[in-house]
Amino acid sequence: MNNKSIYIKDIKPGNRVSDTFLVTEKNMAVSQKGNPYLSLRLRDKTGDVDGRVWDNVDEMNNIFQKGDVIRIHSRAVSSRNVIQLSISEIDAIDETDIDPSDYSPASKSDTREMYEALTGFIETVENPYLKNLLTLIFSDGETAEAFQTAPAAKGFHHSYIGGLLEHTLSVTRLIDHVARHYGEVDRDLLITGGILHDIGKIVEFSYRKMIDYTDEGRLIGHIVLGLEMVDKKINEIEDFPADLALELRHILLSHHGVLEYGSPKRPKTVEALIVNYIDDLDAKVNAFREYIDDSDDDSNWTPFHRLLERFIYKKK
Repeated sequence: MNNKSIYIKDIKPGNRVSDTFLVTEKNMAVSQKGNPYLSLRLRDKTGDVDGRVWDNVDEMNNIFQKGDVIRIHSRAVSSRNVIQLSISEIDAIDETDIDPSDYSPASKSDTREMYEALTGFIETVENPYLKNLLTLIFSDGETAEAFQTAPAAKGFHHSYIGGLLEHTLSVTRLIDHVARHYGEVDRDLLITGGILHDIGKIVEFSYRKMIDYTDEGRLIGHIVLGLEMVDKKINEIEDFPADLALELRHILLSHHGVLEYGSPKRPKTVEALIVNYIDDLDAKVNAFREYIDDSDDDSNWTPFHRLLERFIYKKK
């Protein structure tokens, strides 16, 4: 096993760095003097760092591809107050001999505890058809494993290993509170919709080394993928009520709220509206927090967030 000896968060200017990293970006470029160089973005579970190859560029370019884990020999330098690795050697490695969790950020919460908490909500569902549906879906070993590992997004929110589980548990807990506040709503339908709203993301993303979209994710997307998965299980349950299936399917189809965010339908039931807003709230709170944490300078404000279209104030 290739055990890492240094992580990106611990690298200081002047360090000699000989270790393994995941290549998330790879581009050929030309310096101001007209010389070719290789520009890399390297990652481990603690963050990202830029790398530059100045010598033997063509030879090193042929050793690896974007998405590979490589071993580098380098020196850490400060470029415009940002650490950069000046790389002198690159070695290909046997990727069966690595721990993928070393190269992707992961949820800070315990996966087992989160999954037990989420599946505990299934036990509180009283409607026998919805409870049977949830049990069927999560009794599948591959589905359960993927749900505990997948991210919730590529870059906007919960974009790390275990992010889907963390986000779904948070959404379900919030829905549980809202269901008690609005006593007339269908709690069983809300809890089921909360647990299943992003189920298609286990197919939408690949995440063994770096988080990216699968072909199915780009061509179809998690909303329709999730609907197909749920429909398949509903069809296995005898006499599943058609109106109940219709309302659950509507929650999945409308949980992004508006057409501009990829939602095939806008929410047209109270339960669908609640899932939409709780999903959006949890995603944006996480996006705020992650962006604040990533902005580690002394300013009271983060840099401009392109997707949220605003600066974010950091508490002193």
